[in-house]
Amino acid sequence: MSALTLRVAVTAFTPLAAEIGSDMGYSIAIVGVFGMLPTAMFAIAGLLTPILARGFGLEATVLIAMVMTAFGTAVRAVVPNTWELLAFSALALTGMGIGNVVIPPLVKRYFSDRLAILSSVYILMVQLGTVIPAMIAVPVADAHGWRFSLGMWAVLAAAAALPWLGVLRIRRDHARMDTTDLPAEPAEAAGKAYRSPLAWGMALMFGMTSLITYSLFTWMPTIFSDAGASASFGGSMVGIFALIGLVAALSAPVVVSRMRNPFPVVIGCALCYFVGFAGILIAPMSAPLVWVLLLGLGPSTFPMALTLINMRTRTGAGSAALSGFTQGVGYTVACIGPLLFGALHTMTGGWLAPFGFLVIAVFVMLAGAWLACKPQMLEDTW
Repeated sequence: MSALTLRVAVTAFTPLAAEIGSDMGYSIAIVGVFGMLPTAMFAIAGLLTPILARGFGLEATVLIAMVMTAFGTAVRAVVPNTWELLAFSALALTGMGIGNVVIPPLVKRYFSDRLAILSSVYILMVQLGTVIPAMIAVPVADAHGWRFSLGMWAVLAAAAALPWLGVLRIRRDHARMDTTDLPAEPAEAAGKAYRSPLAWGMALMFGMTSLITYSLFTWMPTIFSDAGASASFGGSMVGIFALIGLVAALSAPVVVSRMRNPFPVVIGCALCYFVGFAGILIAPMSAPLVWVLLLGLGPSTFPMALTLINMRTRTGAGSAALSGFTQGVGYTVACIGPLLFGALHTMTGGWLAPFGFLVIAVFVMLAGAWLACKPQMLEDTW
């Protein structure tokens, strides 16, 4: 239930961004600010979560995350001003970012003998929580208004908080005293990773993939709207884009684990990006499903990077260091994506410059993946 809430604030908003903007009076440039919020808040949550987890325990921390998500999601749906919408969106996204960090160690703590199955369930729930809001945001807004469409997801986060209250009641003080599977301290996670070419390669691979993905999440509805499609069509394309990510999330780890050097797979992902970019730029409505399917295959490098974190380290400390560095640097770099994509569109009045920016990001991702995919261990490179 918690995993199901970890993306809803992102994809419930983007299909409605234009309608909300016309109602609240913000410009198209503000859409880019909303687009950068998820990665910015996820990066902040990566620093905040270890502090909360060590102070309150994993169970109380995930409860805090669900309450933040529910409260931020509910309040942002009723506020009258743009800055309040931004502020409470940031609160909800910070809750989701804390959940991103704290749920995997909870899976490890409670289901260490069923990690593969529970990890698959967790990934499936995250992807469903990405797809479903994008698919139904516009139809629900047409029937009941955008505020209802945006705010109804607070019920999901509130419901997800309830089982954790039961877990905390059963465990009482033991939840705080149990230090197994806690996320690494920020200083510890940074470690010596910054001196490793492998770590920088992984951060670039992860960061550029996130940058491209959140740029497309943010601007895809607007791109199709400019091409003459309805808002509902744009929302459904975002949903399909996320749905293809589910296939990649479940298959990429298996493929990567069987290859000594999975860089050829990354090249295939880059080619999918290039063809998808060209199609959606030149003739978006000629074969929109084909372009979105190709664009959905491109971010397969995201679950690849997460899998490589464990495959390129020998120890738990090394895995924690590489994970912290990769996600901290990666999400920070990814923040500029939706904002710069939108700024380039505003400055040029077209989509050529924004997609040129994404092409550069793909080449940077390839350079990072060249280092990350080499069969070497982090501990040998720092």
